[in-house]
Amino acid sequence: MATSLKFAGAVVVIGAALVLFSNVRAVEATDATAAPRERVSFNRDWRFMKGDPDWLPGQLDYTVLRDWLLPSGAEFLAPTLRKPTRPPGNIGGGLRFAQEKFDDSQWRTLDLPHDWAIESAFKQELDGNTGKLPWAGTAWYRKRFTSPASDAGRRVSLEIDGAMAYAAVWLNGEFVGGWPYGYASFALDLTPYLKVGAENTLAIRLDNIAESSRWYPGAGLYRNVWLTKTAPIHIAHWGTVVAAPQVAADAATVIVTTLTNNETDTPARLRLATQIFALDASGKKATAPAAEVANADIPVAAHKQASTMQTLVLPQPKLWSLRTPQRYVAVTTVEQNGKVIDRSETPFGVRTVALDAARGFLLNGEVVRLQGVCNHHDLGALGAALNVRALERQLEILREMGCNAIRTSHNPPAPELLDLCDRMGFLVFDEAFDCWAKGKNRYDYHVLFPDWHEADLRALVRRDRNHPSVVMWSIGNEVSEQWGDDGLEGWKLASRLAAIVREEDRTRPVSGAFNNGPSGYNGIQLVLDAMGYNYRVEAYAKYRADNPTIALFGSETTSCISSRGEYFFPWAPTNSRAGPISK
Repeated sequence: MATSLKFAGAVVVIGAALVLFSNVRAVEATDATAAPRERVSFNRDWRFMKGDPDWLPGQLDYTVLRDWLLPSGAEFLAPTLRKPTRPPGNIGGGLRFAQEKFDDSQWRTLDLPHDWAIESAFKQELDGNTGKLPWAGTAWYRKRFTSPASDAGRRVSLEIDGAMAYAAVWLNGEFVGGWPYGYASFALDLTPYLKVGAENTLAIRLDNIAESSRWYPGAGLYRNVWLTKTAPIHIAHWGTVVAAPQVAADAATVIVTTLTNNETDTPARLRLATQIFALDASGKKATAPAAEVANADIPVAAHKQASTMQTLVLPQPKLWSLRTPQRYVAVTTVEQNGKVIDRSETPFGVRTVALDAARGFLLNGEVVRLQGVCNHHDLGALGAALNVRALERQLEILREMGCNAIRTSHNPPAPELLDLCDRMGFLVFDEAFDCWAKGKNRYDYHVLFPDWHEADLRALVRRDRNHPSVVMWSIGNEVSEQWGDDGLEGWKLASRLAAIVREEDRTRPVSGAFNNGPSGYNGIQLVLDAMGYNYRVEAYAKYRADNPTIALFGSETTSCISSRGEYFFPWAPTNSRAGPISK
């Protein structure tokens, strides 16, 4: 027996049973008096200039920057791979805009997040799929800031939640690193280039390449930017994972795994303590912990990492659900020689998720009918610049319409969207890529795929695996490898991507969205936990007959020509660019 559900405006047919458990995303404490860790907004008082007058054709193309950018993603590569290292020299240091003393006083002053493309005039000659806005081109952002004397001996990192695109970063004229994928969140270590007790100049160059997107991508530093300061021995970036492998009414077993970095020249022995607190609807911690544990004498070698797993029993857990999205927070403290040297806070939710052939989708043992939408990251007339209240308003309106699930089409979302889904009670299908090695546009992600697919995919999962709202991973949308001869080899690439996800997170199924009809599961479905179909309703029956134990759902079923307040129903082929489908 199969059960029909709705997801992303689609019919969902669920096959084999799967069980998921809660996981969480680390959110660092900002109370510097409680622990020597600060995470502060770095959004204020930037200088902005559109264009790149010093640029010469090919001077800073990806082919030139590639070897300089790759080390920024080295920590996300498998240990068996040879890690890329920084070439000698200082690429781009001679550019005026990258130099420390360049006079940018005539540049525009602004606060982040910022989307410079939405500010431009519409141009009818541009592609309607990307909003007829001139989003392609280069731009620079510069910021002067003072590093206080208290930064001496600390590690200082720049965290960027999203930069569109091909970000390259200089500090005081020295190249630091960067990240090409405009939807990725990433961190760079500023410490080697930082002038403690003095003024510093940060310069960021972005390059939005024409023919790199099939929709409006936005432009600029369009998501939040943070500065994080820690002791040399500290919990790693995205270094805390919380899972609940056993959940019952009387107790839940919670496993907290913490990755600790020792960036000193000497080995260390640490004490690691974790407390779990209930959170109220506003995110305020309870006064007393619901569970706690401590591990002493944890060895961490010099310039190495140590992973520590702690098991706690949480009595009478309040479960995260769509109706009551109850959350907890794990507070992890690192001590050395009796002194607190780091503390982080990790919100999470306890819940179980299962896909059952007979009953359908179950959340905490109860059948839930998934009714979702494919939601692009931009905010319509507001553009791509992150606006938390606008995101919240979208979710409020969608909930009024009966929506309870979001597919992040077709890229990693802003972290704040997942925070809202955690708090408001939405389920999320978290998507990584719109294409793999074969592209859809001349300069889209396929240009980066050979070099960056592993780093981008691992970064996505590590960042988002702590959200109880995230219930499934998508490794791709309508990828070209599903067709023809590519389809015969596509399953190997799908297997490779699915394996990367499972190495990072075993608690959620891995899936994707495919649109090749009855011939579109040429082995790809065998390496996934669930198969998503876009539009091809006529393929459902054959798929179910051929793959009775593998979950199937409609990952995207319509792309109506609609605007706010103007909806065309019933749906008809003339209202969609997807073309006719069988009823």
